[in-house]
Amino acid sequence: MINTKAYSAASATSPLGPDTIQRREPTASDVQIEILFCGICHSDLHTVRDEWHSVMPTTYPCVPGHEIVGRVTKIGHAVGTFKPGDLVGIGCLVDSDHDCPICRADVEQFCPNATFTYNSPDKHGTVPVTYGGYTESIVVDERFVLKVPKNLDLAGVAPLLCAGITTYSPIRRWGDIKRKKVGVVGLGGLGHMGVKFAKAFGAHVAVFTTSPNKKNDALRLGADEVIISTDTDQMKKHTGRFDFILDTISADHDINVYLGMLGLDGTITLVGAPEKPLAVSSFALLFGRKNLNGSLIGGIKETQEMLDFCGEHNITSDVEIIPIQKVNEAYERLVKSDVKYRFSIDMASLKQG
Repeated sequence: MINTKAYSAASATSPLGPDTIQRREPTASDVQIEILFCGICHSDLHTVRDEWHSVMPTTYPCVPGHEIVGRVTKIGHAVGTFKPGDLVGIGCLVDSDHDCPICRADVEQFCPNATFTYNSPDKHGTVPVTYGGYTESIVVDERFVLKVPKNLDLAGVAPLLCAGITTYSPIRRWGDIKRKKVGVVGLGGLGHMGVKFAKAFGAHVAVFTTSPNKKNDALRLGADEVIISTDTDQMKKHTGRFDFILDTISADHDINVYLGMLGLDGTITLVGAPEKPLAVSSFALLFGRKNLNGSLIGGIKETQEMLDFCGEHNITSDVEIIPIQKVNEAYERLVKSDVKYRFSIDMASLKQG
């Protein structure tokens, strides 16, 4: 076993604090990684505070973090894809059953036996549940390790492993959006990535926001126009004009308003997860033959495709870099949406105690 410095939460009401956890020694197919940066996802906060107890209760101590960028330090003897010194990434998954139809279709995120990067039963028996990226190092099967383009800023790469693939996957899967009219609802951690990807794919991009003060930032990120969703006149002007809308909002909102923005055969994909069920009007779907669906991260193959695309187009997340010692403060700011647009933890700070 390898003793590793970490930040963990001891209970749903405890702040994150220094801890020491165990990692397994690399097996034949494992890659050991020194973690350089780890993004903070809203899922981290929900899990640490056991706010998803009814669906996935938290086991403590909890070490969150599934937006991991690091450097390979050691490999098992059967590893052929990576070598020490390589820059790599780890996202939301660290294992699956590999052989089911879902895994064979390269959508491991839906595998019934998927192992998530943290708070999943540890198949290796090292610890009760997997521990995430708020640590010095991690050991992962090479099949779930991703190559990071060398030209990208590593702090900005980290959120690509969750926020990036969450928005890239549905946009890519929708089809050729070049010169199509694409809307992004919300300009937060997910929304700002949706704008960057849609623009890079050649779409005409509009941001829907309740905040007029976000207009300049939306345009800076690549949006062609900004629509204030609380302005009834503005919204009416855009009725029926959109081919595809990416809805990133996690708060309760009227989805029927955005269904009204779609043209014939238009699609809304949900990537936000409101706590309460959305009330959907059947007529909003029937008239216009519209589609409403959801999307959850991406498989390993697609995530690598996303990283390569980011390398080609020089796309990273807009981040605020913090030391691990400020993680609790960052959580409180995350609740208030006080970040542009993701936090990225400089894990070198963990060595400072």
